[in-house]
Formats: sequence, C-alpha cells, structure tokens
Amino acid sequence: MDEHALNLAQRPYDLRHAGISFWPASGVDPAECARRAGQSIQVLFRCYAKFLAGTRDHANQLIEGSMNRWDSSPSPGE
Repeated sequence: MDEHALNLAQRPYDLRHAGISFWPASGVDPAECARRAGQSIQVLFRCYAKFLAGTRDHANQLIEGSMNRWDSSPSPGE
C-alpha cells in the first residue's frame, strides 16, 4: 500500500499536532505536555484548549472521588 494513499497528514506538522493533542486527552498533566512539546504552557493552552477541556472533566471526577472517600472515612477517635 502506498504510504501517501493513507492521507494521515497533509503536512508533518499535522502529526505533531495530533500527538500533542492526544497527550492531554489521555490525561497527561498540561505542564508535562508543554514540557514534552518544547513550548510554554501558555502556548499549549492557546493551541490545544479544546483538548484540555476533557481533562477538566476527568480532574473533577478525581477530586469528587477523593472528597467522597474523605467524607466516608472514619474520623480519628471514632
């Protein structure tokens, strides 16, 4: 099969963009994504904000789960 027939990316940059977009969508910390991409976190937020929105929901679920476990754990002395 001809590699060009796959049409995965029009430009090499498209592959980079896809890779960096995948990291935050996978739950990788945005600061780590920016470090690996060799850019500032401000650039990451500006260019990849739509992918970071999903990480917010995941973070909220983690926080809520921790709070529920905290609330259900016995207090010292009980």
